[in-house]
Amino acid sequence: MNQGPTPYDAKLQTMMLDPGSDAPRRKPGLALHSRILLGLLFGVSAGLLANVTLGGDDPRLLWVVRNLTEPVGVLFLRGLLMIVVPLIGSSLVLGVAGIGDVRRLGRVGARTFLYALVVSAISVAIGLGLANLIRPGERVRPETAEQLKLRYSTAASQSVASAQGVAPSTDAPLLQVVKTLVPSNPVQAIAGETPQMLQLMFFALVVGVATTLLPRATIDPFLRVVEGIYAISAKVVDLIMRAAPYAVACLLFTTVSHFGLDLLVALFWFVLTVLLGLGLQMFGVYSASVHFLSGIPPREFFRRVKTVMLTAFSTSSSNATLPTALQVCEQNLGVPREISGFVLTIGATANQNGTALYEGVTVLFLAQLSGVELSFAQQLMVVYLAILGGIGTAGVPSGSIPFIVLVLATVGVNPALIGIILGVDRILDMCRTTLNVVGDLTAATYVARAEGFELLGEPGRSRSPTD
Repeated sequence: MNQGPTPYDAKLQTMMLDPGSDAPRRKPGLALHSRILLGLLFGVSAGLLANVTLGGDDPRLLWVVRNLTEPVGVLFLRGLLMIVVPLIGSSLVLGVAGIGDVRRLGRVGARTFLYALVVSAISVAIGLGLANLIRPGERVRPETAEQLKLRYSTAASQSVASAQGVAPSTDAPLLQVVKTLVPSNPVQAIAGETPQMLQLMFFALVVGVATTLLPRATIDPFLRVVEGIYAISAKVVDLIMRAAPYAVACLLFTTVSHFGLDLLVALFWFVLTVLLGLGLQMFGVYSASVHFLSGIPPREFFRRVKTVMLTAFSTSSSNATLPTALQVCEQNLGVPREISGFVLTIGATANQNGTALYEGVTVLFLAQLSGVELSFAQQLMVVYLAILGGIGTAGVPSGSIPFIVLVLATVGVNPALIGIILGVDRILDMCRTTLNVVGDLTAATYVARAEGFELLGEPGRSRSPTD
């Protein structure tokens, strides 16, 4: 039985010590999220002023957009697209490789993985359901919607076909699924202008699973290389995001100067949809989970974990919150250390319900805004990508942004629209991180209860069935 640390354990320890730019960093001057907010305010204000004084079709305004603000925004977006393949691929391989501990912990690992998969699917379903019900991207005047469609709608059918590698229509449905998911050539799947995300993720999953079935001495060199790719990719994203305040200002100026206040109304409905989805997952799904699966009254559960919730909200980092979560889970909830240590450590990387919900709502919102109608099959693909994206973006500074950009391109939506939501991303990040961390705690209590441990014991003491 292999009890020693793995390269993935070292990765997690490094992430806890330096969780990324979404954790507090003491640097002189304003924090990045504050500068992004200032960029948002400047871009919106300047765009509204230009729209009111000059009009959206003024030749002088069009010259500024075409020669200044639009190139800056496109440079930022292409930088994110440039790094997304190594970032998502390495993150997903490491995330699945970390579940190699299933061999050590047996039922605990299997239950953790299954719980994370099911609850993440529920969270994405809630997000997509609300986005289809509220339709925040359509909360604009008809003439504005038509202008948005003309400006931002792409040749959706061609983009989707090329991005997903869609099989000919003469193939049987099951054969189409196989060809869409499984790459015949992984290099070719990522070599195009828009990588085939489904095939990339499937290949990364297969590689990650294979690493869990090989001896540690064999996979250690490979995982060290993948960890290096992951670290380099995360640093590149960090460098790109330093330009985010200027890119946000340019992207929003480009859009708001042309479409005016209507766009901000749609943005308000987007924020409302995300917050409503997070609230339903937190106080609906999680309450039901702790009540029926963990045997804990929901009110008592939330009272005991409020310190973790406040820490997650203030840091916007699951990894930075992990030490507090471990302490609270053991002392306040009575989960034994061997259970909480495994479940919460894996959960901080692979159980990102809030992130998955946010990514699903964002893709649907921007698709609605650009007039691209996603079919039911395409929305199921978004569910699949968002669940895996919860693993692939964990612990990465602003990692969900490049992932969303690539998914938008995959479903035929102009990625330039991502600038609309960047300004409000920080407050939504704080909220979804809180949901992520509480989801890890519900998973830990479920696994502990399923293993026969008594919960809500005296602080610092857990009881097993043999006590």
